[in-house]
Amino acid sequence: MHDMSAQAVQHHAPPTSFIGKHIFSLDHKVIGKQYYALALVAVVIGMVLSWLMRIHLAWPSAKIPLLHYLSANGAAGNVMTPEYYLQLMTMHGTIMVFFVLTTAPFAAFGNYFLPIQVGAEDMPFPHFNMMSFWVTFVSFLVMIASFFVGDGPTLGGWTQYAPLSAIGPSSGPGQGMGVVLWASSIAIFCVGQLLGSLNFITTTLDMRTRGMSLWRLPLTAWAWFITSVMGLTAFAVLMPACILLILDHVAGTSFFVASNLVISDQVQPHSGGSTLLWQHLFWFFGHPEVYIAIVPGMGIVSHVLITNMRRPLLSHRVMVYSMGALAVLSYMVYGHHMFVSGMNPFSSLVFSFPTLIITIPSTIVVLIWLGSLYGSKLRINSASLFSLGFISMFISGGVSGFFLAQPSIDIMLHATYFVVGHFHLVMAVAAIFGIFAGTYFWFPKMTGRMMNETLGKIHFWLSFVGAYCIFMPFHYLGLAGNVRRYQAFVDDYLQPLLPVHKFITVAALVTGAAQLIFLYNLVYSRFRGERAADNPWQATSLEWSTPTTPPPFDNFGGQHPVVYHDPYQFGIEASSGDYVMQNSPEEIHTVRDEK
Repeated sequence: MHDMSAQAVQHHAPPTSFIGKHIFSLDHKVIGKQYYALALVAVVIGMVLSWLMRIHLAWPSAKIPLLHYLSANGAAGNVMTPEYYLQLMTMHGTIMVFFVLTTAPFAAFGNYFLPIQVGAEDMPFPHFNMMSFWVTFVSFLVMIASFFVGDGPTLGGWTQYAPLSAIGPSSGPGQGMGVVLWASSIAIFCVGQLLGSLNFITTTLDMRTRGMSLWRLPLTAWAWFITSVMGLTAFAVLMPACILLILDHVAGTSFFVASNLVISDQVQPHSGGSTLLWQHLFWFFGHPEVYIAIVPGMGIVSHVLITNMRRPLLSHRVMVYSMGALAVLSYMVYGHHMFVSGMNPFSSLVFSFPTLIITIPSTIVVLIWLGSLYGSKLRINSASLFSLGFISMFISGGVSGFFLAQPSIDIMLHATYFVVGHFHLVMAVAAIFGIFAGTYFWFPKMTGRMMNETLGKIHFWLSFVGAYCIFMPFHYLGLAGNVRRYQAFVDDYLQPLLPVHKFITVAALVTGAAQLIFLYNLVYSRFRGERAADNPWQATSLEWSTPTTPPPFDNFGGQHPVVYHDPYQFGIEASSGDYVMQNSPEEIHTVRDEK
């Protein structure tokens, strides 16, 4: 292992120019920050799009200032058209899922901290690593470009269901060039993720320093490793699906378009394709993607809580096995997204069982957290609060998954706001809380400065209460029959639900505004924050043992750390207090030392 690390140092020297240091950097820490910055830009755009949608839902004829500058056709006179609402919804979902939930917890924090946590000087393939970011960045530009072409972005939802997405302009605005740009962007994104996943897997398996056995890896490193294995297989399925979709548009093929399809009174000149093929390919990626967004959050939350509880989890190993089980099972449940596609009832049953079984590792993870928290003297800070918020959202959003696992109930609820409430809580808000927890926790190590704790706590409470005010009523709307993707509620039975939508919209505007507190805290603390100690949280894993803060170019200043202990040696009598660093040669005797 030592030799591999030694070679890793030699194949790129510290950069000398500004461009080499900050732009085309081979340093995993700079690349991690670049990913974080990209996610930050994406989340602001995604949030603004959701505001526009919510304003339109609550007040359908409202004029939204300046909107016609974004689209002259879609918002003539600053009033959103029904089609433009769907276009914004599609872009909101796509940007959030790919460029925020996949990018920040996995690519940003993982790039920065995985090599340091395993005791390596860098990733094994730094050029791949640099490419993975720039390829992702190009993918983002291509996605954003679709706002500014022809009749705007596609309106097919983030799932881009065929055949509407495959037959071109006759199926609606943005369904020509918009779909080609969408599919190109996602195909490019897949390349970036595959490059990144290869690096993460190799780093974890081959770059560990002396004494760092697999069971001595922190839970964050395990979570990133498990996620990268999922990414390697899931994105490898989505990429060819996107290429086939592009071919349907530009090369006259018919992979996803059936024969004799009539749209706008015209028979489409296609034959022999399968609309279900797109759903199979998409959801074989799409369900693991949910876990690609959430598993890094589980690792981060465990890491933050252990440090603030000052004691290890009830079982390190069971936590790792549960995250691994989620990864394996995530491929076996994808058909539950297709219960309403007319699939054979026997197939529905086959997908329903694993969907119920996957709740078992999720429940074990939650019980380990709650059991470990019970009786602990938890330090209350912004990072630990967001970790508790993550657990709360994960439970609340996960419980509604039981309903959707039953084909009979799902058929009624599938196309309603119930599903939207479910996946926003369990995947979107929980994952974003994980990102916040990681940010407050690791900011001192990444920048050498502390974030403002008072602002952090205000940000937490506004976000926590706000998220429940937005997404809990979604479940109620779904049970009342409110169909998703509607842009105006003109039917008689939907009229009484309008006050609920207005309440949600106000909650969304307030909660979104609360994120500005976080942005201010982030930028202000970066330049003016209080200086941080090397190990402000008195944590034990290797990222807190670097010789300087932020870490030097090669992470450990030319010294190879040697690991003597488990990652979480807390609650013991030691010379440093109640904890022992992983690289401290101090002899301690504890029953928890797992070899």
